[in-house]
Amino acid sequence: MGKGPFSLRRTSSRRRSKKPAEMPLIPAVVSPSDGADNSIAAMVAASKPKKKAGGARLWMRFDRSGQSELIECDKSMIIKRASIPARDLRILGPVFSHSSSILAREKAMVVNLEFIKAIVTAEEVLLLDPLRQEVLPFVDQLRQQLPNRSPTKLLQVAHENETHFSTAGQWLPVPEAVDGLHAELPFEFQVLEIALEVVCSYLDASVADLETDAYPVLDELAMNVSTKNLEHVRSLKSNLTRLLARVQKVRDELEHLLDDNEDMEHLYLTRKWIQNQQTEALLGAVASNSMTSAAPHLRRLSSTRSGSVITSNYMNDHDVEDLEMLLEAYFMQLDGTRNKILSVREYIDDTEDYVNIQLDNQRNELIQLQLTLTIASFAIAVETLVAGLFGMNIPCTLYNTDGIFGLFVGVLTASCIMLFLLVLGYARWKKLLGS
Repeated sequence: MGKGPFSLRRTSSRRRSKKPAEMPLIPAVVSPSDGADNSIAAMVAASKPKKKAGGARLWMRFDRSGQSELIECDKSMIIKRASIPARDLRILGPVFSHSSSILAREKAMVVNLEFIKAIVTAEEVLLLDPLRQEVLPFVDQLRQQLPNRSPTKLLQVAHENETHFSTAGQWLPVPEAVDGLHAELPFEFQVLEIALEVVCSYLDASVADLETDAYPVLDELAMNVSTKNLEHVRSLKSNLTRLLARVQKVRDELEHLLDDNEDMEHLYLTRKWIQNQQTEALLGAVASNSMTSAAPHLRRLSSTRSGSVITSNYMNDHDVEDLEMLLEAYFMQLDGTRNKILSVREYIDDTEDYVNIQLDNQRNELIQLQLTLTIASFAIAVETLVAGLFGMNIPCTLYNTDGIFGLFVGVLTASCIMLFLLVLGYARWKKLLGS
């Protein structure tokens, strides 16, 4: 029994030693008014002296007001903070770096569009690898647009309405709440719009560069078929195929969302957040009331619930419509980008067909030349045969005739030429040779 306290102390000290240490935050808070170059340089300078802990990765956090900071978090912290399953972080990993997906979760939206890998909640954005060269334009757009488009005032009004209800027992009329909610896009839709804008702009720029490089190379190939030009076209087709696959993945993901209204409804995180706030305020107001004033509050509770249901239904229809319009706009833009790539591919196919026609024509010319030479060889072979026959040591009366050699050779040559022309004419008559 005397060893009990010591064992308890050892257990408690062992438990204290096993307590995980919190991940350090990099003190690099950036205000929206700062310049993009200075802010990015400050982030890089702040992140250099810090060594990443085991399993920790660099994230950038944006809130509704546009304030940002660099943090280092491991998977467990991100899962706990965003309330997402671990498989969603694997989607954001390097294995699925070239895939595109937009996943709706209970309290977050997982965005994996090309190089943009982010976790969006109703209150903040967690951006993975924010210092990559491709991600910097997205960071700049978030820093520039979020302060101007943030619905912070709207949320303050909603909070004041909840406080007013909890103290005075009244509720804001439904039309005013709905008009205020639809004055601006929700925070998560603003982030999604910026991400789609950056990705579509990047893909459009890539297609423009592809077109700039493609058409001169194809025109050069049409004029001069060479190994160098063929190698350029082969590399061009490889780049086109990869770019088309990337555009197609993003387009298919938007099309999948547009085909499913339920998925689009789940993407409205702000609505869920506001409904949770209203429910908490409602429960708090009901719990704080005394038993003597239960009946008036129950009447207000029923009217409040009906107003909340009406507001929720109104918000559902219009919020899905707003998201549908947003996705349709970028779907059409991606469809136009895809059509540009397909037009380049069609131009490549047309050029290849033209080159093949040229090669077939040259092959036909070579065959005609070979046929002509074969006919000429046949005529010369006949003349050689006759000369060989007369070159034998056989008695012949023509040998004793004076001046017969020149006449014989002339007649034999003329006969061979006539034979050549006859066979050549027959080949042209059968259209074996061109005119």
